[in-house]
Amino acid sequence: MSAPAPRPELPSLPVTFRPTRTRVVLLTVGAAMFVVITVIAMSLEQLSPGERVSFVFTALLFFAVLALLSRPKVVADDHGVTVVNLTRTRRLSWAEIVRVNLRAGDPWVFLDLSDGTSMPALGIQPGIAKEQAIRDAGTLRALAENHGTGTDNG
Repeated sequence: MSAPAPRPELPSLPVTFRPTRTRVVLLTVGAAMFVVITVIAMSLEQLSPGERVSFVFTALLFFAVLALLSRPKVVADDHGVTVVNLTRTRRLSWAEIVRVNLRAGDPWVFLDLSDGTSMPALGIQPGIAKEQAIRDAGTLRALAENHGTGTDNG
């Protein structure tokens, strides 16, 4: 039988978990795309003013989509957790979180809730920074166990 994994040290609250590298990449690419498309629109002499505006508007839409994709985060405080996903924000008390799961192959953390449902928490995702996501999931799991009714389910 193997020894249990050491529990992560609990951070002081509030603490925010977010995929920082992914966010930086998305916002940088979005800004670069906006600048490039805008410069191209302004430098093409054969474009009418309306066409230039449509180029800039399209570039702004691209940036807005990438900014939306960079939005997810999980904020834990003394009273519970706020999960900010792409278009929805949900506030959970600690008692509502039964389990914090990040299994091999999962695209992000899933929270098992006391009402029997499961909720994705896109703010912790192992995409670019797998080790950081594993640490963050362990920390959130330890916080849920310490503050609520959560149990560990690897």
